[in-house]
Amino acid sequence: MQDRALAALPRRYEVVAETLRRNIGAGRLPEGTVLLEGPLAQIFRLSRAPVQRALQELEGEGLVARFEGRGYLVVGSGPAPQPRRLDLAGLDLDLPIEADDGFRDRQTWRQIYETVEADITRCLVFGRYRIIETELAEHFRVSRTIVRDVLGRLQDRRLVNKSANSHWIAGPITARTIKEQFEIRRILEPPALISAAAFLPAHRLETVLDELRSAETRAAARHSEGTADLSTYVSREIVLGTPNEALRELVSRNLRMVTLSQQVLRGLGLPQDLAALAEQRMTVELLVHGAHDAAASMLSTHLDAAKHRTIAQMKIVAVIPPPTGLASYLRRAETDAD
Repeated sequence: MQDRALAALPRRYEVVAETLRRNIGAGRLPEGTVLLEGPLAQIFRLSRAPVQRALQELEGEGLVARFEGRGYLVVGSGPAPQPRRLDLAGLDLDLPIEADDGFRDRQTWRQIYETVEADITRCLVFGRYRIIETELAEHFRVSRTIVRDVLGRLQDRRLVNKSANSHWIAGPITARTIKEQFEIRRILEPPALISAAAFLPAHRLETVLDELRSAETRAAARHSEGTADLSTYVSREIVLGTPNEALRELVSRNLRMVTLSQQVLRGLGLPQDLAALAEQRMTVELLVHGAHDAAASMLSTHLDAAKHRTIAQMKIVAVIPPPTGLASYLRRAETDAD
């Protein structure tokens, strides 16, 4: 009887295929999204084999297609869209609950992930904090396995890391870390911009330019509140289009920390860096006119200016008292031994 019940369960690749099919249909995976086996395998907590077979199924249905880059592209009924390399783990995907118990357990992390992320993000600019695994598990009444799953995902996003004593540590974000992030950006992003520009069609550059001009107009009309953070818009929409995969990965990893820093500062009530909009707009205008070297120089100028403005914001944060009522599983850690 049990064997017949197990046989009736969907196979893992079928669950993956149906989940991707559902998310594509709902627009959660928009046209142009690049689907890679590795990131999808991490999201589903599976090996690559069922993910690979699921993508092949969807290719046969015309929902995804191979392209010049690595992986598959979500396609529609029209012309082939431009590749969009999104952080799949950060998308609000509708993940499966209909699989076997083991599969279902591996998705339990979703129920607590956003809360844990928000709890940790609140304290990052105020010092170094240790996350106590046992108390985190008790706080949410989940297993240590699920806790480690959540922390592992936060580690992938560079929100937490493990100390030499194998303690989970969050923070701190300081003026020094901000400076280092921007120094890395200045080394990597201008050459990546030049290599990406050669592959971007004119209409794509015009779309980015229109978005930046609209954002400037909204900012001038004091309508910037509640809008998406565009401080790294050119980097995400153009720089990450570089065909150099190794360079793209380095830029992407550093941008995660830059984005996190901006998220923390905005969470404390500090405004967006509106001057960055004009600087990025001028960078794209140069690209539109084919002045790639000048655009790279403008991007370098923008990154230097943005670095100084962000560090100035950090000085404002220095006089803000640490938040009260932190989650019970967080402890202030002055040393690695704490």
